[in-house]
Amino acid sequence: MRAAGKIVATALAAVQEHAGVGVSLTELDAVAARVLEESGAGSSFLNYLPAFAPTPYPAVICASVNDAIVHGIPTDYRLRDGDLVSIDFGAHLDGWHGDAAVSFVVGTPREEDLRLIETTRGALDAAIEVCRPGATLGDIGNAIGPVARSAGYGILAEHGGHGVGRRMHEQPHVPNEGSAGKGMRLHPGLVIAIEPMFTAGGRDEYRTDRDGWTLRTADGSRATHVEHTIAITEDGPLVLTAL
Repeated sequence: MRAAGKIVATALAAVQEHAGVGVSLTELDAVAARVLEESGAGSSFLNYLPAFAPTPYPAVICASVNDAIVHGIPTDYRLRDGDLVSIDFGAHLDGWHGDAAVSFVVGTPREEDLRLIETTRGALDAAIEVCRPGATLGDIGNAIGPVARSAGYGILAEHGGHGVGRRMHEQPHVPNEGSAGKGMRLHPGLVIAIEPMFTAGGRDEYRTDRDGWTLRTADGSRATHVEHTIAITEDGPLVLTAL
């Protein structure tokens, strides 16, 4: 899984480096696809068809811009100065998956966007820190939720992280809000994806685009999505999707 995770990290870094004003989302998808091809890996996203979706997912990345929170389908849209972009990407190698996401600004950033990104990353870091044997899923949610609420941000309703292994999405569900000490206890060998999804407007509600995939903030405010795949070990958390 570490090998798959390194491919995910490499692709996300390549996509972020290629992103710029005037670059289309489909170009970014092609960058990630090349990393998969060069690594001999497969896409966890392409043709994925969960129960809620009307059609199989048509790309190797999710590209969500500005008020799109997650699951944005890459289109011919060309990035503009100041766009806030979230890229989600998954890869599988030898039957094992890795999954991660990054948020960044293209061109000239707005201070409020940088603050939103920094806060979301901080919540992810805090959640990773508690991923030790004996901690609970509620501890993870309790590490993420207060960070968003104290900053005045919303948390995407009904969504969170998940187990990762032979499939991209496995049990357990990993909440972005929770009560300390509650829920399943973490144990060595468990691998989970932790993914805070924050909304600048402070609301948790969302709406779904006509494509049946893209989730947008209900109030049109901007959003961020960051994610890592984490292994629980006797020595603490191991980030599998870091370079």
